[in-house]
Amino acid sequence: MSKVNREDALAYHLEGKPGKIEVIPTKMVSTQHDLALAYSPGVAEPCKEIHADKDNAYKYTAKGNLVGVISNGTAVLGLGNIGPDASKPVMEGKGVLFKKFAGIDVFDIEIDSTDPEEFIRIVKSLEPTFGGINLEDIKAPESFKIEVALKEQMNIPVMHDDQHGTAIISAAALLNALEITGRKIEEVKMVMSGAGAAAIACAKLYIALGLKIDNIVMLDREGVIHPGRNDLDIYKAQFVTTRSIRTLAEAMEGADVFVGLSAANVLAPELVKTMAPDPIIFALANPDPEISYDVAMATRDDLIMATGRSDHPNQVNNVLGFPYIFRGALDVRATEINEAMKLAAVRALAALAKEPVPDVVLKAYSDTTINFGRTYLIPKPLDTRLITTISPAVAQAAMESGVARKQITDWEAYEHELRERIGIDQKLMTRITNQAKKDPKTVVFTEADNYKILKAAQIVKEQRIAQPILLGNRERIEAIIAENKMDLQGATIIDPFLEDAKRAEYAELLFQKRQRKGLTLFDAERLMRDRNYFGSMMLNSGEADALISGLTRDYSKTIVPALQAVGVEEGVNKVAGMYIILSQREPLFFADTTVNLNPTADELVDIIGLTARAVRFFDTEPRVAMLSYSNFGSVRGEVPDKSAEAVRKAKQRYPGLLLDGEMQANTALNRNLLREHYPFSELAEKGANTLVFPNLASGNIAYKVLQEIGGAEVIGPVLMGMRKPVHILQLGSSIREIVNIVSIAVVDAQNYNNQHI
Repeated sequence: MSKVNREDALAYHLEGKPGKIEVIPTKMVSTQHDLALAYSPGVAEPCKEIHADKDNAYKYTAKGNLVGVISNGTAVLGLGNIGPDASKPVMEGKGVLFKKFAGIDVFDIEIDSTDPEEFIRIVKSLEPTFGGINLEDIKAPESFKIEVALKEQMNIPVMHDDQHGTAIISAAALLNALEITGRKIEEVKMVMSGAGAAAIACAKLYIALGLKIDNIVMLDREGVIHPGRNDLDIYKAQFVTTRSIRTLAEAMEGADVFVGLSAANVLAPELVKTMAPDPIIFALANPDPEISYDVAMATRDDLIMATGRSDHPNQVNNVLGFPYIFRGALDVRATEINEAMKLAAVRALAALAKEPVPDVVLKAYSDTTINFGRTYLIPKPLDTRLITTISPAVAQAAMESGVARKQITDWEAYEHELRERIGIDQKLMTRITNQAKKDPKTVVFTEADNYKILKAAQIVKEQRIAQPILLGNRERIEAIIAENKMDLQGATIIDPFLEDAKRAEYAELLFQKRQRKGLTLFDAERLMRDRNYFGSMMLNSGEADALISGLTRDYSKTIVPALQAVGVEEGVNKVAGMYIILSQREPLFFADTTVNLNPTADELVDIIGLTARAVRFFDTEPRVAMLSYSNFGSVRGEVPDKSAEAVRKAKQRYPGLLLDGEMQANTALNRNLLREHYPFSELAEKGANTLVFPNLASGNIAYKVLQEIGGAEVIGPVLMGMRKPVHILQLGSSIREIVNIVSIAVVDAQNYNNQHI
């Protein structure tokens, strides 16, 4: 076994800087030396360090960013006790949300035991593995006992999200609803339908915010919880009402707030009418609430309502809480998630709803009317500010309440780290897809006799992203659909070879466009047998809103028909292509990667302008670097000189654009390098997110190397400058990549008269 240096071995298992959250990196294991560092004998060094001080596990392992999502499957969604095996998809899904929204790694663990004591013992024994425990889908009252015991016995954050997640999100909505209606929480009369884990947790948190316990009437399946009942456990007994109320009807009369965590349709419209003025109803049973939204809103016009559903305003969604609460708790190595941390999350969430809603959120939901008020009590799940609002509030509360083992002193740096940790702009395609669904457009696919195209067409149709028009031989298309059991019923199939009249019509139109550019009518008639020309003329004539092609043909052979039949937009001399690289840090935009072979300085100026506009289309402010193999004149040559000239002219044409160069690619992306060696650069503060390459070879090579070797997810190419939305696929694109491009094309079509790519 080879010998290794102790410092090298420790460094291999550690990447962290003073004052920053430590992150365990991905390391290459490509040599015997790497293997010796990663495992034996190198791994012995961090083992010894951790043996000397257990807290070093946070330093040398992934423990500090690892949460266990643990269930026994006794209360899964609305399905009840379906067992640990059947609960696994839910736990895995919870792990996806942790990772997506907070950058937290998850192991899901399903325990085959309904004995609380055994469950507690098993979870307690896992403490060395995890930085936190998210208990999930455990039935009451066992869930209360389990959580209390684990919080007492474990020295890491433990939270039963079914209880506290719902409590935190609904509490934020409640505070804002009370503010809008001019109420004080200590004066509110509340009815709670449901007495399970979530309901009791909600009640306790509302009480912590000032609600008087005497003003709560709680009901379970047997009715009102009152002193005359002898079937109450210790948890329900806390909420015995002292008022002479025995029915839901009696409880609802004059009530200010109804909170439902029970079952569908338990609240009749007649009872809503008896509530106090400006009543507040949180009907949170899912998927069918205690009273439907439409029925409730039709009953009273002064009502404020929230549900658990995404298709109505004010969705009480736990994803607004748990990822960010655990993120804040982990980042200060909290020993628990205590009341102060929960209340901090409530207040941070409530306050965020009062802030002006960013354009990126308005666009994601295709709603420019989102403002704090009756239909917007809490932020939307895709609001990118959630992590930088809730996690710092939770972390600070942990520090102030004495449960944090690590202090954060530079809050600005912490906020930046939160953004980098999750790659906050990974939500880019989610926003685009959601926007596409708001107003689906017709998209013509010119290569519809291909499985990938048809599968993508099925997806965009099912998800209501687009209405596909499929070009090709009908028999072949229908055979592929049948063979692969696809559902494309309702999609339009057109075989250009059978459309004599249309081909003649389109040929005449193309001839009129190109007759002074060497095209005869005979040529135009011949070209109309090419599906790319036929589809392009459909787009040109307004019979489709966007065109997708290029999966099976070279880019150059695909773009020419579009350029001739559709053309470029007014004022554009040359189109250009851009790829989006979804890096860990933030999206990167590469141009020109597909069209212009060796653009001149003036053409690069056009490309810079097109690219900056396209980057803004994706709700990102461009920070543009003009690339070469030189840094600010360090080397003379045709490429550096051309690039420098392009920067000079572009700054004159686009004075508000953050642009600099010419510079090397690593310089553009490395803020520290820029600050140290080129502090005068306009990009020194944040680095570049948009790279314009001096020629097609360099841009094309760069994105393909990143895609194949770097493992980056690549979206594109996005064709910029066309008169109407035309997007040409990368040869051999995956189904996911095709769906992404279709979503972009639909939004491009939606914005055709406004922010066109």
